[in-house]
Amino acid sequence: MIRRLLIANRGEIAVRIVRACREMSIESVAVYSDAEAHAPHVLSADRAVAIGPAPATQSYLAISKIIDAARSTQADAVHPGYGFLSENAAFARACVEAGITFVGPPADVIARMGSKIEARRLVAGAGVPVVPGETPADQTDIGIRRTVERVGLPALIKAAAGGGGKGMRRVREQGEVLEAIQAARREATAAFGDGTLYVEKMVDMPHHVEVQVFADTHGRTIHLFERDCSVQRRYQKVIEESPSPILIPDLRERVAGAAVVAAQAAGYCNAGTIEFLVDPSTARFYFLEMNTRLQVEHPVTEQVTGLDLVRAQLLVAAGESLPWTQKDVTQRGHAIEARVYAEDPSQGFIPQAGTLARYREPRWPGVRVDAGVAEGGEVTVYYDPMIAKVIATAESRPLAIARLITALQAFAIDGVRTNLPFLVRILELDEFRNGTIDTAFLDREAVRLTQSLPQPLDRHQSLDRHLPQSLIPNPQSPVPSAYDPWANTSARAATPASARVTHTRRQTSADRSLIAPMPATVIQVNGKPGDAIKKGDVVVLLEAMKMELPLRAPADGIIAAIHCRAGDLVQGEAVLVEFGKSEG
Repeated sequence: MIRRLLIANRGEIAVRIVRACREMSIESVAVYSDAEAHAPHVLSADRAVAIGPAPATQSYLAISKIIDAARSTQADAVHPGYGFLSENAAFARACVEAGITFVGPPADVIARMGSKIEARRLVAGAGVPVVPGETPADQTDIGIRRTVERVGLPALIKAAAGGGGKGMRRVREQGEVLEAIQAARREATAAFGDGTLYVEKMVDMPHHVEVQVFADTHGRTIHLFERDCSVQRRYQKVIEESPSPILIPDLRERVAGAAVVAAQAAGYCNAGTIEFLVDPSTARFYFLEMNTRLQVEHPVTEQVTGLDLVRAQLLVAAGESLPWTQKDVTQRGHAIEARVYAEDPSQGFIPQAGTLARYREPRWPGVRVDAGVAEGGEVTVYYDPMIAKVIATAESRPLAIARLITALQAFAIDGVRTNLPFLVRILELDEFRNGTIDTAFLDREAVRLTQSLPQPLDRHQSLDRHLPQSLIPNPQSPVPSAYDPWANTSARAATPASARVTHTRRQTSADRSLIAPMPATVIQVNGKPGDAIKKGDVVVLLEAMKMELPLRAPADGIIAAIHCRAGDLVQGEAVLVEFGKSEG
């Protein structure tokens, strides 16, 4: 049995794993960056080890530092959680080479299923249906564009590595292809270190259904039923539930059976998820990908099955058999999970950072909250802006919806703007109640769903101003703003962005500029002083809190001055680019 477990993660999943360790009398070891010395996951663990600066690349993503921390604490196993190094084959291999048990599948399985291209080939060979598509040998922009032409529009350009919607772009018009290719490649390279792309035919108005699978080293592979994750924004899941409202018994059996076949074909071990697109109009389904890790939404499965997935992970990693057989697993009632983020839906879902001046969770029967924050803590720009997961469980779907709405309305958070009102609005929709929301629904209906959202304002909020429309990150979901991008910005203090970038306060009454909405890294600057720009052109591309933020020209004009360059770390409210009017 595992004696001491190092948790190579942070936030709510690290807290969740600590709790499982405590029940099993396993000593827990947390790791933390300089930004999180007093974070809840650090304080809840039995021991904690500092692993470096706040940027994840220098701490939570640094394989050598994680291995050193495990060695120094004599941990005999490592749990990667999800995100960060959880699907990194090199990390799994490094653990084994150091004599440390990796709580997850073998490294070769991670590598095999981590490549969407290889995964598609493998499961198709096992008879599992896949979305029509093609992987071009020519990985240049021209080669990908020709593949899009062969596959046909509408299409999805997708990263071959990783998951979570990163490196994925929807293309409906020919004029969008080149920009989508470059954006997908750039995001995939930044997130996974691999810019390989492939192209899939877009399934019209599909639902996203995933199946939780589990396998041990004794030849047993089972499923723990499905989760419906169709409520998503730009491929990022927002609300998940189980059972799926669209699966009739026969379709549920076929989807779950295909998931087990796919897992067996991969030689899988431990907890994993097989993701499918489902067309409810034809009852056809297609393999999307496999996540070789625990999922963010695993509590939904735990609530409807009554099983502890983390405990089972640790048992299987220690060489024991799965504690249940397929006939032991049943669905009971209905569970729905909502992800609470520090973001402002009314302003294009811009991530928020700041101090949680007030944080009070709803606590009553039928409501579970998984969180890795506490009142007075910081939501930093270095990590994902998820604050908590709220899961409501009841004997029926309508009651679970009502219970979750009530819980979200009672969740008191001050200091940063959140998506709580947005989540309530989704749950109150007729489309959600009747189970007809498809994966593109939130992107299509963004304007309608974000208009007039109630949002408490207080003096603690870090971004309590209106943001210009040029800062809205999703060009497919423009949200009108009351802010005039050409207005006087003399009240904004342009603060130093990095050691190489300085800004001065403006005294001009007609200042035209792009302002950093929050601390971020400059990924790309398009153009130079004197260049003409058109309204909507992406002038600066930022990255913050695992999200790309394109800053767009709010009107036709010329670039007058640029105060940043690629690689710079810029602070919130820093003036990045100034514009002038075009002649005439």
